[in-house]
Amino acid sequence: MRGRAKPPSAPLPQRDGIDPVRLRLPEDPDAAWPTVRDHLLARFAGAIGARRVDAMFAEGRFVSVRGPVSADEPYEAGRYIWFHRDFAPEDPVPFPVGVVHRDEHLVVADKPHFLATTPRGRHITETAVARLRRELELPQLQPAHRLDRLTAGLVLFVVRPGERGAYQTMFRDRLVRKEYEAVAPYDPAPAFPRTVRSRIVKERGVIAAREEPGEPNSESRIELLEHREGLGRYRLLPATGRTHQLRVHMNALGLPLVHDPVYPVVEAEGAPDDFTRPLQLLARALEFADPVTGEPRRFESGLRLSAWPDR
Repeated sequence: MRGRAKPPSAPLPQRDGIDPVRLRLPEDPDAAWPTVRDHLLARFAGAIGARRVDAMFAEGRFVSVRGPVSADEPYEAGRYIWFHRDFAPEDPVPFPVGVVHRDEHLVVADKPHFLATTPRGRHITETAVARLRRELELPQLQPAHRLDRLTAGLVLFVVRPGERGAYQTMFRDRLVRKEYEAVAPYDPAPAFPRTVRSRIVKERGVIAAREEPGEPNSESRIELLEHREGLGRYRLLPATGRTHQLRVHMNALGLPLVHDPVYPVVEAEGAPDDFTRPLQLLARALEFADPVTGEPRRFESGLRLSAWPDR
């Protein structure tokens, strides 16, 4: 059985660093849509309203490889249609995205706190990938992995779409040595260095992850680098990549990260970001053998955690 043909290239350019939405008109023998408009109303009217769908048709917002799609065109199963979503206003993150390294294969960026890596939820254009596409004029740039929105530091982006799989596989197979830095309370009781292993569960729709009994699925090595005035500076080396893993492990030791809005207590959800209180967690270094060029790579962040100023 032959697979479905590769979709054609989008006839619309990116907008604000974001690709257009692509949809394929389904082959549904149980549904009868006389026109393209009938299908799109059934698909989107509940989300954006019939009036908005009709306005998008009038504005020529729905496009196929043949050009703008009119509301009365007959429904054609398998046809591809593209359009740009309406972006809700976003609060700008007032920090730049630094570029640590750039070549024909990779862009290694220093993502600031509060900036999402990729579009998700209410963060679309205010994301690292959208900003870099615009600022570097690299519309095909794609991330090889993600960094939590509240965490700052190194993120690796792939310049050539055909090479993205190789770099993603490298992260999936844990072939990247990741080094983080954190500031948290200092307690002389726990002995460091130490390795923490536990079972972490993250439920969809619940902001905080939790530990529960069972076979461990997460592992972190924690080292105390120095301490002063009741705070410690820690090196964190995750062997796995569970959601919020480092924050959960530090909190379990009674050492929640400075300015963590989730651990040990979840603060008000949906509250505006307080840019003066960034989570004190930084992706400090990435080290790996490049799967495309074969050369050894090591990148280090140029950012610093504000709760541990240089003296």
